[in-house]
Amino acid sequence: MRGVCKTQSIWQESAQKKRNKKPYSSDKLRYDAARDIYYCPKDKPMRNVGTYTQKTGTGFEQTVIRYETESCKWCRLWEQCHNRKENRIIAINHNLQRLKSRADKRLKTRRGIAKRKQRCFDTEPVFGNIKHNHNFKRFMLHGLEKVRVETELLALVHNLRKKIA
Repeated sequence: MRGVCKTQSIWQESAQKKRNKKPYSSDKLRYDAARDIYYCPKDKPMRNVGTYTQKTGTGFEQTVIRYETESCKWCRLWEQCHNRKENRIIAINHNLQRLKSRADKRLKTRRGIAKRKQRCFDTEPVFGNIKHNHNFKRFMLHGLEKVRVETELLALVHNLRKKIA
């Protein structure tokens, strides 16, 4: 089963104004994979200064690599580029970037576009009906297993209502 949910970048591409507000964001910097170096907007190298792991809000552990410029002291773009007193440091999760680009490619195919369009008719009305017409605001039970059971009950009740109507 392959996911066809929109990624953050799909939303950002549709709102191009947001993207242009940050002309020096880390996703726009040039990367040399062979040398593992990013280049700042003034084309100065940003070297790998270390790796660390962090947990996401959902408990997933990810590896993040930090890159730092050699000197931002005399750069004219310093104020627009970053707001640190020292050199610019960016944190990059290469695995996350790889997965996002794979998802973006999948979503931009003809099949992906068709699936995104179909989602409006298949799933969204179901959730809207459950939330609005049946006044479902939040789960009553706690814990992943209990929430799963409650979701299955909601789906069962929804399907029974459709059968009766």
